This record gives sequence, structure tokens and C-alpha cells, in this order.
Amino acid sequence: MRFLLGGAFEFGGDEVGTVTFTNGDEQSIRAGQGVAIAVGAEFQFRKLEQLRLRATVGYKYVTTAADNVHIRLTRVPLHFTANWMATEKLRFGAGIVKHQAVKLNTDGLKDMNGNSGNATYDASTGAIFEIAYSGIGISYTIMDYTDKDNFTYSANSFGITISGVLPKRK
Repeated sequence: MRFLLGGAFEFGGDEVGTVTFTNGDEQSIRAGQGVAIAVGAEFQFRKLEQLRLRATVGYKYVTTAADNVHIRLTRVPLHFTANWMATEKLRFGAGIVKHQAVKLNTDGLKDMNGNSGNATYDASTGAIFEIAYSGIGISYTIMDYTDKDNFTYSANSFGITISGVLPKRK
């Protein structure tokens, strides 16, 4: 068992909000987008050294370029993956991801109808696939978010990932 640290830059998903700036520019907030950090553990089997099980809990965050309000989409991702070490440095992974506490906070701003722009989404479970070489990889996550009105948003995303274990493998 080893301590696992990870992170990702993820892109994609449906638009859950749009910020319109005073100069007329717009910025979309996408359900799958964000920067994530995570901690967890990696378990390696003695008799099947190529198989690794990984579990992490993290924090995923995206904000906007607005400088007068702090608009953000946050969530707590849980990852459970099985990983196969094809070579000493090449890893293929697949598993389950669950996003909890999914919240869009508009810092008090209202939507076009005068309602609070804040939103929460049901915890969502999906699939994640990853290929990595020497700790740097690419991932694809498949999942949806559902709001209080039962509207579904795709939170599918592509990611650039980085991960490492402590102590280092021998």
C-alpha cells in the first residue's frame, strides 16, 4: 500500500452557466471543466504485481475571469480504479468516479429572471478511463449532473492528469 497524490486539468461538459461581462464578453462555465487535486492510496498485489487498485478523494474547482465576484463550480470527486501496468512506466486504468457536493456559487448574483444564480446538482456516478506514462496521462470521464428541476447536464470531460505514489516503487 502506498500514499497517492494526483491532480488533473479537465475540459468539457455542458454549459451550466454563462457570465456576461460589462464589456459584452461572455465566459461559459462547463460541468466537466476544472482543476482537481486528490489524495488517496494505491494497493499492489504481491502475486500479480501489474495490477494496482487506486482510491482517491479530491476537490475539483473552476472559476471565472470576473474580478468583482467569485463565481465557481466546485465538487468532491471520489475515484476507484483498477490499473494495469503494461510496462514499468505505462499504466492503463478504468473505474468508477462519483462527484459529490456539486455546487455552482454565483456569489450573490441573480439570473436573468431575478432568481438566485446558485445551483446544486445531485451526486453523480460515472466511469473514468486513463492512460499514463511515467505519472503523466490523459483521462476521459463519462457522467451527468442533474439539477433540482431534474434537468440533466453532461459532465463528460477529457483531462490531463499527473499522479505519483510515496514511497517510490522499487
